[in-house]
Amino acid sequence: MRWLIACLTTLSLALCNAAGADEGVRVYAAASLTNALNDIAAAWAKEHHPQPKLVLAASSTLAKQIEAGAPADIFASADLKWMDYLDERQEVVTASRRNLLGNTLVLIVPKGKRFDLEMKSDFAIEKAFSTKLCMGEPASVPAGIYGKQALESLGWWPRLQSRIVGTDDVRTALAFVERGECALGIVYATDAAISDRVEVLAAFPENSHDPIVYPFALLEGAGPEAPAFLDYLETAAAQTVFEKYGFELLKR
Repeated sequence: MRWLIACLTTLSLALCNAAGADEGVRVYAAASLTNALNDIAAAWAKEHHPQPKLVLAASSTLAKQIEAGAPADIFASADLKWMDYLDERQEVVTASRRNLLGNTLVLIVPKGKRFDLEMKSDFAIEKAFSTKLCMGEPASVPAGIYGKQALESLGWWPRLQSRIVGTDDVRTALAFVERGECALGIVYATDAAISDRVEVLAAFPENSHDPIVYPFALLEGAGPEAPAFLDYLETAAAQTVFEKYGFELLKR
């Protein structure tokens, strides 16, 4: 009986170790990175690595999940705020932080629903479209935070605030505009580029909001494959994918 128990224990440990060895890097990343990271993860797996596990949502949601103990190896935020949030709580390996990508904030409309627009404070934006304006939740989602800054810079926020629909993440805002549930939306240029059901009406001036920066970092307790995957994101192969989807490559 003791021999049997010992054998079963040894087998159990072996199976657990094998499962751990096959565990892919767990990446918690901003929703706007979905397409690019899916392609990069597939390329990484083709190089005989375990398939990375991607969890994609608003940076705010992911940061809160990580803080609550969600198992993650790498965090990729769509702004500095939520990376700083985790860093301050000692969830991030600070030395591993790197600002890899930039983006552009744009106004979108459903396909075929363009209207004349001037990016000026005296433009009557509230009269230019009907129904709602969809954007990430302005209090927490990075795209919504940038969007509110841009609307305030143009003096449009007070006139539009009551018509704004705050969404869980930027991809949900895109989906609402695609379906025509919102006549206007604020998303990143990279999100607009993946859809054939919306049109870009205009880009917000860069000085109307904080610079859009995507920081990436290892999380405390990250698995052994995580540092290599984080480095892989800076290789020519990965950066070609980011550029393909319209991201700006930032110099570290």
